[in-house]
Amino acid sequence: MSKLRRQLSANTSSVVEPKKLSDIKEKTGNLYESIAIIAKRANQINITLKEELHNKLEEFASHTDSLEEIHENKEQIEISKAYERMPNPALLATQEFMEDKVYFRRNDEDLFS
Repeated sequence: MSKLRRQLSANTSSVVEPKKLSDIKEKTGNLYESIAIIAKRANQINITLKEELHNKLEEFASHTDSLEEIHENKEQIEISKAYERMPNPALLATQEFMEDKVYFRRNDEDLFS
């Protein structure tokens, strides 16, 4: 299991829990800005996990067109199931944001124009 998967799924529930909007807004002062930050982080997590999964499944890929070589690979199925059981990237990003583990910065030029 990769460091990222262990880190992300160690203490994150895969069940959606309600959050107070005031708590999310409190981090940046603007609810929409907070949600945009969470969405960008969720996208980063999703891309990383997708690349990791494809790299692992590439090991099992058969590059021949023979139908005789297509069979169920239990390791491949287990890897896929493990990724399916992981919490949604949006849940992971929200937890990171609420725990102040996400670095973000504002572009000051946008604030004064």
